[in-house]
Amino acid sequence: MNRNTLITEIGEWLIDQALAQPNIVDLFTQVCLRLTAAGVPLSRCRLMWPTLHPLFQAETVLWTRGQETKFNQFAHQDDVSDEWLNSPMHFVYENGLDTLRRNLDGPNKMVDFAILEELIELGHTDYMLISTAFSDTQVRNTKMNGGIMVMWSSDRPGGFSDDDLATLKKIQRRFAAACKNVVQNRIALNITETYLGQHAGRQVLDGAIKLGDGRETQAVVWYSDMRRSTELADTMSPDDFLQLLNDYFECTAGPAIECGGEVLDFIGDAVLVIFPFENDEDMVQAVRCATLAMERSMQCVRETNERRRSHGMTEFDFGIGLNTGTVMFGNIGVASRLSFSVVGPTINEVERIETLTKAVDAKALATREVANLRPEDWTSIGEYQLKGVAGKTELFAYNEIKATITDTPMSATKENVLLN
Repeated sequence: MNRNTLITEIGEWLIDQALAQPNIVDLFTQVCLRLTAAGVPLSRCRLMWPTLHPLFQAETVLWTRGQETKFNQFAHQDDVSDEWLNSPMHFVYENGLDTLRRNLDGPNKMVDFAILEELIELGHTDYMLISTAFSDTQVRNTKMNGGIMVMWSSDRPGGFSDDDLATLKKIQRRFAAACKNVVQNRIALNITETYLGQHAGRQVLDGAIKLGDGRETQAVVWYSDMRRSTELADTMSPDDFLQLLNDYFECTAGPAIECGGEVLDFIGDAVLVIFPFENDEDMVQAVRCATLAMERSMQCVRETNERRRSHGMTEFDFGIGLNTGTVMFGNIGVASRLSFSVVGPTINEVERIETLTKAVDAKALATREVANLRPEDWTSIGEYQLKGVAGKTELFAYNEIKATITDTPMSATKENVLLN
């Protein structure tokens, strides 16, 4: 089969991929392998695109012949790095170029970027960067517009032929069409998970977008609230109070997410988290995860306050309530402005439970269903009448000093709690 036929087949395959939802790492790997099979002498190729993510500003995929394809993410930086400023990507972006070609051996050799020197040391002989922009992109980035850049490299003596270069340019347009769908879906997922939470975000993208869409689920519910927040807001500067709030959220929402919880809302300085389960066995795991998150949260507060104290900054404290029960997990609000959250008596109860932590001077209070898992870590403080709740509820205070949980590794908390 001649090259033109193979290239046509790759183009048709890419159109199919543009209509599907492929994994972008697998997609790029297959493009490189198929081009190689068609006779294009590829040795090392990198795909790069900007993204919208609270932690990362760009993502890349690196394919090297004979090696495993690697995916990487680049964190946000306050200052533009010298590495970026001196890169071919920045040069192409700043000068509005679509392509940049550099021969890395022979009479036309040109090495004007540090990365090219590295490629020469690795035995590569040619470098071709092609930039393809997306129109109406979701990304507005000061370093790189929405679209993709692909760095195609060869180690064949003499590098790419004119036919090779024409093939790469032709295929990249089709490849970019397939990438646009994948990249923009990744961005949509990033945004929804950032603002709604992982599982709520996925439900919204799966079509749960109407008022009332949702379902009942069993869950361990966590509710934490910062102490003295009104006083601190009145006495601290806005910037200092915002930093304190972020430290507090890092110590509460952070461990909850790490341990498999779904942070549903930041209510002022309160945090609402659920650890869903489907049966009694899953409930044990959900309680274990919630308790582990609580312990890590308390440890984080101790360490953060020690750091803040050493810098002359105001310390903070908070209480936690844990409850179990049925919650309604779905859309509430009005048709034109929705919030994906949880409602129900279990939520009202856990808020009342957390409020009592101040009155009884406890770091955390929980119901019997939570305390029963590790009774040695909890002490009954008696029955209390919770506002708006029929009957009295027995509550248990957490024995912070002696209690430790070491039998639930982080990987287990993420993998074993049923969150679907």
